[in-house]
Amino acid sequence: MNWVDMGRFLIIAGTVIVIIGLVFMISDKLPIGRLPGDIHLGSGRFKIYIPVATSVLLSIVITVIVNFFSRK
Repeated sequence: MNWVDMGRFLIIAGTVIVIIGLVFMISDKLPIGRLPGDIHLGSGRFKIYIPVATSVLLSIVITVIVNFFSRK
């Protein structure tokens, strides 16, 4: 790995970290985690949350992003 590749990696890693930080900042306004396909079970102190629809949506978004950046 040469210095140019290292520089590209650091720029991409920094951009990803900034994007993740922005998502965390606006996460209260996004419906992520409260989608119609997510399963909420429980009563009283016992609660189970299974984010099925959220997981599928995030998987699709991450797949598109990775495919976009991995093409040469």
